[in-house]
Amino acid sequence: MLIFRYFVFAVIATASNLATQRLVLQHATTTSFFALALGSGTVIGLVIKYLLDKRWIFNDIETDTKDTSRKFALYAATGVITTVIFWSAEASFWMIWQTTAMREIGAIIGLTIGYIVKYDLDRRFVFTSSPLVQQQ
Repeated sequence: MLIFRYFVFAVIATASNLATQRLVLQHATTTSFFALALGSGTVIGLVIKYLLDKRWIFNDIETDTKDTSRKFALYAATGVITTVIFWSAEASFWMIWQTTAMREIGAIIGLTIGYIVKYDLDRRFVFTSSPLVQQQ
């Protein structure tokens, strides 16, 4: 059940990320807009995925602002590693084929690999007091 939830949340975050990118790229497809689209999509996907993972993957119900801020900062930091994977795949597909479909396929491949790596990093470094982590 946990793997299924994680998969569904990854799909939700990916769809949100790509939808945000499409909104930005409606205005132009220049290099600057591409960079803005990548950044905007990443932020939206990050926030959505954090909120879902925190509660439904790691059973973290802590609401203390200081603790939540610390965990979000760690979550974002682990996200830097996985974002490099995601952006590299998406940008490579875009540079090679220069089509929306291939850019999005690259994004999906990069995000899939990134989310697999991210789960392990989050389990080890972010949600360390989670009941799920303590069971393992």
